[in-house]
Amino acid sequence: MRVQSLTLAAAGAALLAPATLPAPAASYAAPGDRHRISAADLLARVRECTQVSRGRYRSDADTAATVPVCGTRQAVFWKADLDIDCDGQRTAHCNRGADPAFTATTAYQQSNGRQLNAEKLPYVVVPGPSGRWNHWAAGIRGGALAAVIYKDRVQYAVVGDTGPRDIIGEASYATAKALGVDPDPRVGGVASGVTYIVFKDSGIQPIEDRAAAEAEGERLAEQFAEGG
Repeated sequence: MRVQSLTLAAAGAALLAPATLPAPAASYAAPGDRHRISAADLLARVRECTQVSRGRYRSDADTAATVPVCGTRQAVFWKADLDIDCDGQRTAHCNRGADPAFTATTAYQQSNGRQLNAEKLPYVVVPGPSGRWNHWAAGIRGGALAAVIYKDRVQYAVVGDTGPRDIIGEASYATAKALGVDPDPRVGGVASGVTYIVFKDSGIQPIEDRAAAEAEGERLAEQFAEGG
């Protein structure tokens, strides 16, 4: 977990005329909403919390423990910040130079035995098992499907790493980028407003198959949004 700033990606400038146009402002996320299930559809299902954790979590090491893990028949969810996890394979943006807290391992590995690639694979981090809450007991394994929601964007991801037993609210570089959040592991992320929904007894193999995660995530999200 890392304490993050509130820096957000700048919005693209509006294009007002068909004449020669300036280059659009940089954006961290691909344009458009490619999902059938909207953020509003999913958020409507997590308005109320039935707490399943025995206590609450901190969003960072220096904050109060205010975040419960909530549950339904289909999923568990929490509402927290988004810190950037850059652990796993060394890449152009995830390495010791870019991230002083970088470690070259993740809790779960690819089908070829290599560590996960945080720059390419959308994944979320769950707290390590404890008396507070044990993700294994809740039917959450490596490769379980998650829907991560920020503002009006939804990104499907897999459970790819575990973190401290008392801290919650972290996802990979690729997850943040897809949500339009600054993915810089030093100064990126957001301090609040992110919802994580993890579907029980779900999973894909191989864990690194991003297209499969998108398809299965949307299928499960549609069932969840319909209350099934």
